[in-house]
Amino acid sequence: MIPEKLLLKLSQRYAQGSMRELSVSQGLIDFSSNDYLGFSSMIAPSNVTQGATGSRLLTGQTQACQLLEQKIAQFHQVESALIFNSGYDANLGLISSVAQRGDLIFYDEYVHASIRDAIRLSNAKALKYRHDDLGHLKILLDKFSNSENREVYLITESVFSMDGDIPNLKALVQLSQQYHNVHIILDEAHALGTLGNRGEGLAQSLGVHKDIFARVVTYGKAMGCHGAAVLGAFDLTQYLVNYARSFIYTTALPLHSLHCIDSAYDLLDAHQDRVEQLQLLIKSFNRLVIQNGLRLRFRESVTPIQLCIIPGNSQVKKMASQLQIAGFDIRPILSPTVPQGEERLRICLHSFNSLADCERMLQELAMLWKEL
Repeated sequence: MIPEKLLLKLSQRYAQGSMRELSVSQGLIDFSSNDYLGFSSMIAPSNVTQGATGSRLLTGQTQACQLLEQKIAQFHQVESALIFNSGYDANLGLISSVAQRGDLIFYDEYVHASIRDAIRLSNAKALKYRHDDLGHLKILLDKFSNSENREVYLITESVFSMDGDIPNLKALVQLSQQYHNVHIILDEAHALGTLGNRGEGLAQSLGVHKDIFARVVTYGKAMGCHGAAVLGAFDLTQYLVNYARSFIYTTALPLHSLHCIDSAYDLLDAHQDRVEQLQLLIKSFNRLVIQNGLRLRFRESVTPIQLCIIPGNSQVKKMASQLQIAGFDIRPILSPTVPQGEERLRICLHSFNSLADCERMLQELAMLWKEL
């Protein structure tokens, strides 16, 4: 269920006759789309429309999109899914629309910029809690959450993009259940395809997905395509269709993007061995870090995102450049993107990386470190 105040806003739309609904138009002469020169069909083979030609509420809604959203919802064991054009758009539309004036947002201090921007656009007040510090979060909840007609949203990520770690999600869910008005929003951008037996993400792998108000899955990372979806109750989807500005006021994803997402889910089902292969590589990589005497330099991570802390922008840039000369595409993360003194090499592991390549890279890194 979604909060009563959001259901009330939907019922007001019904009463006013202004409820937005998604519909598919087929076989009609087009006097609605933005395809002003007709290029959407001319630039694609076999007369398949290339561009979506309008927003989902106008001419951009297709049967392919409806079927894909049903498939996404089924895979993620949720009532409903709503596709957005990107993870940034999904976070922006979801958070800025559901958090109302008088509501409160608590967010992990390490959340992504898209979440921070969404919070700024909402009418709710927001407070950050120390990274994965549920004790600090409980203090804030006890102090601020018990207010009449206030909804509280807890926002965190499954895999933190700059640190590669995961939150104690089970404990976070248990904490949220101590309060009647607390709802979790979970960004699974880096977890889809990497966590769980099927790459289904953190919430499902832990069996707590039914206790999450909304999940955001994105397709530009492990899924190898583009776009995103918000997962939640059917009422939440209806609400977003009516109030999420980044959904309402943008041209829909084109058909080829929908096909790419659809194919990515098929590949995830057909190649679960790749998920397992990646997870085994992560375990082996952590062992190699220890064997090469780099444990103190690396943050331990059970995800594909591995970090080697090298303080100082000039130092970390120099290290990255030398690794690139040695044949390894590794990029530095500089301050102020991360705090000063926390500059790092962000190493992303893939199912196609060989253990031998990982070992050679770590040996090179260990040798370069001694020369610094």
